[in-house]
Amino acid sequence: MSNPFSILSLNDKQSDLPGFSKELERNFSEFGFCGIKDHGIDTVLVEEVLLIFQTFFSLSKETKLQYHKPDIGGARGYTPFKIETPKGGSLADLKEFWHVGREIPRNHPYREWMHENFRVSEIPSFEEKTTELFNQFDALGKEILDSIGHFLKLEKDFFSSAVNEGNSIMRPIHYPPVVDGDLGERAGAHEDINLITLLVGGHQKGLEILTKSNEWIDVKVESDVIVCNIGDMMQRLTNNYLVSTTHRVRATESEYSSSRYSIPFFVHPNPDWLIETLTNCYNKNNPNLYPQNILAEKYLQQRLKEIKLIQ
Repeated sequence: MSNPFSILSLNDKQSDLPGFSKELERNFSEFGFCGIKDHGIDTVLVEEVLLIFQTFFSLSKETKLQYHKPDIGGARGYTPFKIETPKGGSLADLKEFWHVGREIPRNHPYREWMHENFRVSEIPSFEEKTTELFNQFDALGKEILDSIGHFLKLEKDFFSSAVNEGNSIMRPIHYPPVVDGDLGERAGAHEDINLITLLVGGHQKGLEILTKSNEWIDVKVESDVIVCNIGDMMQRLTNNYLVSTTHRVRATESEYSSSRYSIPFFVHPNPDWLIETLTNCYNKNNPNLYPQNILAEKYLQQRLKEIKLIQ
């Protein structure tokens, strides 16, 4: 089966915002996923960052662990192999990854929640290139949220003010070759925590989404397409109008001997933003499923415990 979702051009947003937003709404409300091309992310920069992390993940375990800080739940820096575990699951994912976050001043009021990024001295241009790609992802995330706000009939600055200093994360991931006897998936079935996710590397084999008919299908897109999906915070905000679709990353036997790399970008709101169900997403015939409001940071911490990134 081919992808159920469409591939949309961001160029169309500039020329026809209502039309682009309507198609985005159809894809997100039906599938929770869509593809975005002409997105403005520098493909040369993406290749440079992928090479940087191929180099990093090939370093010795001892070297990599110098950049692992367990007490912040992997919020920045390195998270080793077999740590993150799908919510409700018992088998850890067969992956290692790195987190790059937003750069903010040391005296910023969000500093208690948003940590400093690690600098990797072993790799030239590490900080420069990763920061540049983070900023490009950040800008694209705001463009997509702007269109979501349009079809949800929200005030124009609703999302821009919610994520202007959001605790967003760029996560380069390495899925090593699968060793005989390894239990679990490269990434077990899960939903994302955040508002929306942007994924570079979704064209590689392995990414699967679960349809409403309970069927797993492969995601197949061209290498210049960014896969975008809804996260649990957006699902909660819209009272399940926009769905956070279950997905996973698997390896077939023919792919066991190969590494897989991808870079998802998780768009998070500001830590002190209140996740409150939109009033136009519920009524007496469609009750509010989330009557208890919750701060974005509190919600994030709850989920990080559930996926075993913090104890």
